[in-house]
Amino acid sequence: MLDFVREGDTVVVKSYSRLAHSTKDLLDLVEKLNQKKVQFISQKENIDTSTPQGRLMFTMFAGLAQFERECLLQRQREDIEIAKQQGKNKGRPKKSLDNFTEQYTSVKNDEISISKASKLLGVSRSTFTAK
Repeated sequence: MLDFVREGDTVVVKSYSRLAHSTKDLLDLVEKLNQKKVQFISQKENIDTSTPQGRLMFTMFAGLAQFERECLLQRQREDIEIAKQQGKNKGRPKKSLDNFTEQYTSVKNDEISISKASKLLGVSRSTFTAK
């Protein structure tokens, strides 16, 4: 996008949180747009960086959004650790592939399709490839 915008263009996004992964990246991106004299508007937050007030609000909201995201990730890590300690976080249940060899042989002998074999085994078609 940065290679194609020109002076006088306006970049409109639904939410600035979808534009970058961190506050620093977001601020750098908007600064590059400002240097190219390109206006930036975030619809959800109703921010227009063409004004000093809009730039201030943008910087504050971007910082708060990153803070919120980091807090969420920290809580998530803590919850996962607690669940592990309590023996609750065991991951995805293992598939029982007791009759895999039988289904695999049937597919190889063109007796059934890969789709049918994957349904019988309870796995996705992309997981089961036989040819």
